[in-house]
Amino acid sequence: MQDRFIRSITQLPTPLADALIPLLHQGFAGHIDAQQLAELVKSSNMTESEVLLALLPIAAALAKPPISEFYVGAIAKGKSGDIYMGANLELSGEALFHSVHAEQSAISHAWLSGESQIVDMIVNASPCGHCRQFMNELVDGGQIKIHLPSQDSHLLSYYLPYAFGPKDLNVQSPLLVKRETEFALDSSDPMVIEALDHAGLSYAPYTQSYGAVVLETADGATYCGRYAENAAFNPSMLPMQMALSNLTRHNRDFAEIRRAVLVESSQGKISLVGATMDALHAVAAIELEHIVVDPI
Repeated sequence: MQDRFIRSITQLPTPLADALIPLLHQGFAGHIDAQQLAELVKSSNMTESEVLLALLPIAAALAKPPISEFYVGAIAKGKSGDIYMGANLELSGEALFHSVHAEQSAISHAWLSGESQIVDMIVNASPCGHCRQFMNELVDGGQIKIHLPSQDSHLLSYYLPYAFGPKDLNVQSPLLVKRETEFALDSSDPMVIEALDHAGLSYAPYTQSYGAVVLETADGATYCGRYAENAAFNPSMLPMQMALSNLTRHNRDFAEIRRAVLVESSQGKISLVGATMDALHAVAAIELEHIVVDPI
């Protein structure tokens, strides 16, 4: 079991903890598939809702909050039945806009894993306005059921009445609807190709600034992040923040980053390069490889 879970596992009921420990191997990064979840429910003799709430300390153990020292865990349950953990991330000494909220982390985890819809969100603290707005960007966002400890469950529409979202800006295919933008680029570099693929899957209906970041560690492992815009603009999630959250969930340290690539569209209304470089230089002493590509 990974060291980061030693303290949180003691907060779980013993039958659930015993069933969960084999899953918390060195490769565990917060994903539990539907069959594994069903086995946890059966072994613990708890309801699924009880299990998901009980797992929040495990999700919170993925957090890296050097500024607030407030550990937030979130679990997104996809339409597939799989669950995806996420946690808050802060960059030490840097502006707060670089922060990733736990709900964003969990949703991006699900999106990168190919999930097409979130049906439940389980959080150990009430979602802030930023996260409510971010969730509202998703497919049937208002119908996502929010579960909090010691509180009744409610739909997102209860927490965000009179919401402003994609349809107000004439966007009919919200975040998590699979789409692909093709770009013209001739490269044999696997890392560049990976970044290009993720840029094509990114979500930028308001600026068309499709983009993605891929980080490579010294052992050759890669961690990606895509751009995810929001109708309210500010809650948009930058690809570097998503990539850093992805890397952290996999229990990797920023000091292990050896290469970073940003691929973005030449036809976007904005550029992501400044914010991307700012975040990268806060965590690693390497230069960003910036590649601008033309849509086909």
